[in-house]
Amino acid sequence: MKHTSLFILVSLLATGTSAPVFALSNERLNGQLMKLDPETRLEQTCDTEVMDQINRERSRFNVDKVIAYTFKDPVIKANLMEAPGAALRSNGRWYRLSFRCQTGPRHLDAHQLDYTLGAEIPRAEWPAHYLYD
Repeated sequence: MKHTSLFILVSLLATGTSAPVFALSNERLNGQLMKLDPETRLEQTCDTEVMDQINRERSRFNVDKVIAYTFKDPVIKANLMEAPGAALRSNGRWYRLSFRCQTGPRHLDAHQLDYTLGAEIPRAEWPAHYLYD
């Protein structure tokens, strides 16, 4: 699996809009996503959707990064991504995360998304997992 950063998504999110970003409703984002190969597009869409959902549902979180492959590579099958070893960054702290995301055939929106937040990852463990400030 290609491990890609959220550069495209972060660039689009940093345009000054504070409205939630849903992959399907953001044409600029969709245009950028369509330039990616389907597997990378699926990963980027799912990362964005889980980040958005956590920010909407959990007021103490301000998630700005999701990495699907921190502790274990995600499993991708057609329109489904399972990421049992993911991590998220919120307010300068990293947390364990697992999620399951199913998209449509173009991989531009999450049709089903389930996630479980885990414990905070101690700063001493960040270097071993390539986590950063």
